[in-house]
Amino acid sequence: MNVKSHKQMAARIMKVGVSRVRVISDKDVEDAITRNDVKTLICRGMIYKVQRKGVAKADANFTRKQKKKGRRSGPGSRKGKLYAKKSSKSVWMDKVRPLRRMLRELRDGGELEKRDYRKMYLMVKGGAFRNKKHLMYYLKDKELLKLSVKAESRAASAEKRSAVRKSKKSGESQ
Repeated sequence: MNVKSHKQMAARIMKVGVSRVRVISDKDVEDAITRNDVKTLICRGMIYKVQRKGVAKADANFTRKQKKKGRRSGPGSRKGKLYAKKSSKSVWMDKVRPLRRMLRELRDGGELEKRDYRKMYLMVKGGAFRNKKHLMYYLKDKELLKLSVKAESRAASAEKRSAVRKSKKSGESQ
C-alpha cells in the first residue's frame, strides 16, 4: 500500500508539490507502473491536486480604499520622523500659497491697498499667520480692509431698500 513514488511522479507531472497530491484509491494507483499509467489516472480523477490556499485580498483592498480617502494616517500609524510623510517644504507651500492667493484677490478686488498688500505679503513669508482665517482676523483687527466696489454697491442698495421700506411704512401710517 505504498504509493509514495506514484505521488512523486504525479507531482512532477502536475507541476505541484507532493503534499498537494491526493489519491482516491490506493489499489488502482499501485497497479500503475509507468508515467503514462499515472497520467491516465490523473485524467480519470483518481489522482488530483489540492487547490493552493491563497491570501484573501478583501481586507487589503478595504485598507487601501480607506487610505485613499485619507483615513488611517493618524499619529499611531506613522513610522519615521516628523517630515517623513510630507516634506517640510511641501508643508510650507501648502500653507503659504493659499494665503498669497487670498492677498492677491483682496488687492485686485480693491479691498487691500498696495502698501498694505506688500506688508502682509512679507508677514506671510515670515510665517506670521497660521491660516487664512488667522490672516483675515489680523486684517480686520488692524482695520486694513476697505469695502470693495461690490461690497459698497451692495451696502448702497441695501440702504436704498431700507429707505424705500421706511417711506412705504410712513405713507401707510398717514
